[in-house]
Amino acid sequence: QYTIVGHSERRSIYGETNEQVAHKFAAVKSAGITPILCVGETLEQRDQGKTLIVVAAQIEAVIERVGLGEVCEAVIAYEPVWAIGTGKTASADQAQAVHLAIRQQLGELGEKTRILYGGSVKAANAAELFMQPDIDGALVGGASLDVNEFSKICKLA
Repeated sequence: QYTIVGHSERRSIYGETNEQVAHKFAAVKSAGITPILCVGETLEQRDQGKTLIVVAAQIEAVIERVGLGEVCEAVIAYEPVWAIGTGKTASADQAQAVHLAIRQQLGELGEKTRILYGGSVKAANAAELFMQPDIDGALVGGASLDVNEFSKICKLA
């Protein structure tokens, strides 16, 4: 039912551009599958204060390709690249700020869009992340490989 498009590893290792991600998003939608659109910034981009610009551009490329309504019917996962597989995670406040900016970019249509957080989610940080008003859940990576850790995250959701 779901598939990930725009994951940071596809963007960095294979050089997928925002436009290529938008094309894949459209193909997934036309196949009747719900895309999970991954967006996020590198540590360098965060340090330069470009987080919201980078994330907005990643989403805007897809909106330009398929329209706002199609994007709002999908799932968006904010994955700060610097937090994937590093053990680092955005603070709940940092994650909330980006999620809020995404929701504001989507406008009224985006009020019901599911926006997940996906950057080294663990049982130790999941509860605080899930308490944020614009974080609707998690895209769990490495922690999903440990049944006990994943079970704890699920119970917190």
